[in-house]
Amino acid sequence: MINDETKRKLRELNLEDLIEALIDQEENETTTLLSFDERMNKAVDDLYTRKNSARAKRLLKYAKLRYKDADVATLYYEGRDLDRNQVLELSTCNYFRANQNIIINGFTGSGKSYVASALGKAACRRLHRTRYYRMPELMEVLNIAEQVGKSISKTVTRLANYHLLIIDEWLLDIPSDVEQKYLLEILEKRYDAWPTIFCTQYKIPEWHPRLGGGVLADAIMDRIVHNSILVNTGKYNMREFLSKNNL
Repeated sequence: MINDETKRKLRELNLEDLIEALIDQEENETTTLLSFDERMNKAVDDLYTRKNSARAKRLLKYAKLRYKDADVATLYYEGRDLDRNQVLELSTCNYFRANQNIIINGFTGSGKSYVASALGKAACRRLHRTRYYRMPELMEVLNIAEQVGKSISKTVTRLANYHLLIIDEWLLDIPSDVEQKYLLEILEKRYDAWPTIFCTQYKIPEWHPRLGGGVLADAIMDRIVHNSILVNTGKYNMREFLSKNNL
């Protein structure tokens, strides 16, 4: 707990927002379980968010995350097969420096979408333009643009230019030849420019046949898997857990 003298010094330094961030941590039972470094990192993150709150809120609203209340501070539960330290590190958005993709893999109900939403929120807090799509929705966007004609190139460019693109339910449906072509265009433009998060229940070796098994499949996978971080959400059914505990 920060004492009154520390608060006075912080106020003299015009760091009133940092005081509020530290006090919020003291009142949050989940945060008290974090180490000193993790708490300080989170306090700085909160301070950064407060200073850029209006813009961050706009970005968060536009991101259309599946779980708007998702947060890295509430991801970990005792017994859950999830690397807490890995997720905390990803929440710092350091993967943007190397434009590394993130592949979130796990069984149905294991919380893949929630983890992706939490990381998406963390990106918005750092003022990264983020957009969430379920793969069926993304394919619909591309197919409508294809039918319209000239707008397809603008659509591909728009999708390619998000700082963080989240594709949930990756390869749940097998994309058509045309859809594979546009997926390749998007991923080619994003390659070594911006990271993409893929949420999927399929292991990486299962991707190739679901992408058609040809040269397009080779090209798409080449732009994803060789510069990626794998997050395994495990076999724990989070939907069942949260339902039983009314969370």
